[in-house]
Amino acid sequence: MRKIKQISVLSGKGGTGKTSLVAAFATLAQDPVIADCDVDAANLYLVLHPENYKEDAFVSGHSAVIDYDLCTHCGLCMTYCRFDAIDRKQEEGFPKGKITIDEINCDGCRLCSRICPEEAIIMVPEDRSRWFIGNYRNGNMVHARLAPGEENSGKLVSKVRELAKETAEEAGTDLIIIDGPPGTGCSAIASLTGTDKVLIVTEPTESGLHDLKRIAELAGKFKVERYVVINKYDLNQKMTEAIKEWCKQENIPIPALIPFDPEIVHAMVQCKSITEWAPESSVSKIIKELYEYL
Repeated sequence: MRKIKQISVLSGKGGTGKTSLVAAFATLAQDPVIADCDVDAANLYLVLHPENYKEDAFVSGHSAVIDYDLCTHCGLCMTYCRFDAIDRKQEEGFPKGKITIDEINCDGCRLCSRICPEEAIIMVPEDRSRWFIGNYRNGNMVHARLAPGEENSGKLVSKVRELAKETAEEAGTDLIIIDGPPGTGCSAIASLTGTDKVLIVTEPTESGLHDLKRIAELAGKFKVERYVVINKYDLNQKMTEAIKEWCKQENIPIPALIPFDPEIVHAMVQCKSITEWAPESSVSKIIKELYEYL
């Protein structure tokens, strides 16, 4: 069976330039599958413009809904709800007050539906989140959008990863590039699990180094090959040297130092990657060398 290489691009914090780098990789690679696993704030599609040929709902959980034809407004559910999601609202026609459920506070634990003596509370699936599979100019892309207020982004990331692998097998592609979420939460873990290499994008700031240490430690626990790239390294040489020294102590290679370049912003405004917008620029050449290295 053909081995599919999976490279995950992560960052300890947001705003380091991770998505810009993945966009450049996506337009350098030939027939890859791109997986945008930053489902809480997906924006890679704005640059790659995939034409989606498949779409479906993702059930992130369940929320409680009251059937008022059965509800006697006894308040038992309100007494036992630990998330303060159930309240009694004064309304005409309801002498004791109308029992209502706040869908934002509801955690979907199902307790209210189990203890309701009238079986008036039902659990309905939260299916406003969506996942997509599409074609973009260099290959295939799998991405998703988590609906506002919905949770279980780690499960949605796992779904995107699963679909990306299936798409790669169907297309005969041997490369999946993953744009992971920032931080070290469950969605980052889901983006990291089972990958061959992780490229950690950081910036030369105190917070950049602090969060680099956290994500590098997490990746180390999964025995994944770790690499670091310092973006905008020339804006703070002192912190760049501190990051280089720490990576040296941890035996983590730094295959590229990317300087600050306003052309990257101009490229994004035109919905293009920097390697498309300015292919002969020094930054594009560095990114091309980094891509070949990985």
